[in-house]
Amino acid sequence: MTPTPLRASLALSLLAATLPLAGAPQENPNRPPWAQKNKPAGEKSPQSTGTASANDDPVQDRTTIKVKVNLVNVLVSVLDENNRPAADLPVEAFQISEEGNPQKIEIFETETKQPLDLALMIDASLSAQIQMPTERAAAAHFIQQVVRPGDRLAVYGFDENVTRVADFSDKIPALQDAVRKIPQGAGTSIYDAIVLGSKSLAAQKGERRHVIILVTDGGETTSHSDFEAARKAAVRSDTLLYTILIRTMKSENGRNTAGEHALQTITETTGGAIFFPDSVANLGIVFDQIDRELRTQYRLAYYPNPRGPADSLRNIEVSVLGDYKVRHRKNYYMGHE
Repeated sequence: MTPTPLRASLALSLLAATLPLAGAPQENPNRPPWAQKNKPAGEKSPQSTGTASANDDPVQDRTTIKVKVNLVNVLVSVLDENNRPAADLPVEAFQISEEGNPQKIEIFETETKQPLDLALMIDASLSAQIQMPTERAAAAHFIQQVVRPGDRLAVYGFDENVTRVADFSDKIPALQDAVRKIPQGAGTSIYDAIVLGSKSLAAQKGERRHVIILVTDGGETTSHSDFEAARKAAVRSDTLLYTILIRTMKSENGRNTAGEHALQTITETTGGAIFFPDSVANLGIVFDQIDRELRTQYRLAYYPNPRGPADSLRNIEVSVLGDYKVRHRKNYYMGHE
């Protein structure tokens, strides 16, 4: 018997009621916090039987969108009024924002155990040659002190060129020997050194902290790279820059003060610190201070909002309750975490 139009219409209505809507969004429990949707009151999550396969629901297959957003890691140094690391602060003492918007701290570590990749870069130009013997001795001591199980360090010398004297390794005697063999040259390519060191650190595998220790007299003369290229390279590689600027001339007359200020700007942008020892004899004290800071850093991480232009520069601000000095990287490029 041929079905009447009324019966056919009723059958189609019943069939449609039993199928999920193709356009209805399906909640993904693996989404980061910014993407989670609040369920209406009284709505229950679907129960998993443990036997369903990915092919059981082709409609859900088509409508589920998986979004992967990398955590943004921020290393934070907190110092008290005596410039000593402030340890054991609770997560409640920290606030972090991106572009002025408060962020939820997803990971919080005191005295982070993330291993270190360090690039030790020593000025070997003519202007720094008088200090070289003392610099080498202090650097060799620093290597002995800072490299711990799981850490890796590379040694560079820079003049008109940047030379990697020892590749990333944890072999302390070989690294100390490399420091003593840094060749001496003429010019000073500080920006080139920062660019090369940052790229070398970015190429290392695994979740590790990236650190450049730069020892120089601040007299930039021969780099092919400029200030902006050096700054971008350090930011993109998430590198902490610690600069030890040995001022052989106390008076500003005759010093490259513009170069010193530029180097200080790059250093502070990364969340690192710049030091001005009175003489090379105080290098050991500075190296000790850097080592202590690296061992007492806090690690914060959050999920950023992925919306916005690709490769955009995002500004970060971290504040800590109390009378503390706080250092951290000031920004990052979206998509380069």
